[in-house]
Amino acid sequence: MVDLDPLTGEPEQLRSAYSCFPSGVTAVCALSGGRPRGIAASSFTPVSLNPPLVSVCVQNTSTTWPRLRTLPRLGVSVLGAGQDTTATRLAAKHGDRFADVPWQATPDGGVLVHQAVLWLDCSVHSEVSAGDHIVALLQVHGLRSHPDRVPLVFHGSRFRQLVEV
Repeated sequence: MVDLDPLTGEPEQLRSAYSCFPSGVTAVCALSGGRPRGIAASSFTPVSLNPPLVSVCVQNTSTTWPRLRTLPRLGVSVLGAGQDTTATRLAAKHGDRFADVPWQATPDGGVLVHQAVLWLDCSVHSEVSAGDHIVALLQVHGLRSHPDRVPLVFHGSRFRQLVEV
């Protein structure tokens, strides 16, 4: 039997524990008012093949998600190794998140970040309230993958690269 440390209710204790799980880093972006808007999300998960669905989790305090969720299309870019500066910019609370971030728009208004490992053209399928986050289910309408590119990984509260063994 393994004894577990009691959960004290401190968010930092959970954040530290959750950081033991490595995840990819995504950019969820779209054109709004002719300008690119977007967020970084490391809580991305493929959900279903039929219908094709993925999920991202967004903090309830996000001021960008309420703008994005109403748009007809969202671009989801799974960022590649070396795009940690892009991820940091897109996670910023202030300033121009797209400064020095090369991107292109899809015909329906999704925004895709150049050099990503995977691009998905999505729309919001549904949302589920989950504590201090919203789980957004996104329906995939199109994709382009680059399996030869190495993904950016977030683990231990920092960006890392995969190493072949």
